[in-house]
Amino acid sequence: MTDRWVIHLPITAPDLHRARIFARTAARVLARLSARVEPGGVTVSAEDQQNVRHWVFCDRLLPDGGGRCALPVDHTSPCARRAPWLNRR
Repeated sequence: MTDRWVIHLPITAPDLHRARIFARTAARVLARLSARVEPGGVTVSAEDQQNVRHWVFCDRLLPDGGGRCALPVDHTSPCARRAPWLNRR
């Protein structure tokens, strides 16, 4: 018997770019509600090619041993724990 379950929540978007944006937003909102959300594992796929997955977050290990990169997979800035635009208040 398993003590963990994974939720698969099919949501459609018109293209890969918008699917990644929506997935990042959903993962970040859900992460605020529960520490058990694993944003680094979020992927998106075409509806008719669900076995071909595209990563949403970079998820590389940070050089200081402080966790994983939380930036979008295609970012050009240095890896970071948080997106710089999320630090604004």
